[in-house]
Amino acid sequence: MPRLDAIDWKILNELQDDGRITNVELARRVGISAPPCLRRVRSLEEAGYIKGYRALLDEKSLGYEVTVFAMVHLTSQAEPDLKEFEDFVRKEPLVRECWMLSGEIDFVLKCVAPDLKTFQAFVAELTGAPHVRNVKTSLTLRNSKDAAMVPMELRGKR
Repeated sequence: MPRLDAIDWKILNELQDDGRITNVELARRVGISAPPCLRRVRSLEEAGYIKGYRALLDEKSLGYEVTVFAMVHLTSQAEPDLKEFEDFVRKEPLVRECWMLSGEIDFVLKCVAPDLKTFQAFVAELTGAPHVRNVKTSLTLRNSKDAAMVPMELRGKR
């Protein structure tokens, strides 16, 4: 990947704050003209620094009242078994995030559901998923922080 210069970092920061910003406004904020700004953005996309653009939706206001974390312990950590479990999880719409962990728990899943009954039905499926030894769930009470962004303010402090 190409090294990022100060302008690239500014572009990434601005886009992370507002992915709908126009190229003209982005160029103004980072201090360059619009054509090279657009070239830089495309280059950052092609290099994989920018994975995509999306709207962040409020799940509660859309009827997904239940957020639960599920800790999954598998019977095997062999690569084909891990892949089979991950393939299962990718197909499950209630699972919004899946993280493989080191240590006692193999995976943690962030799940959203419209109600507890729907989530309970999913847990029944999950416990029967490939290579699942056991599942422990924790119902969330509230979200104290939801920062789905890279902490750009730490750049240069390392």
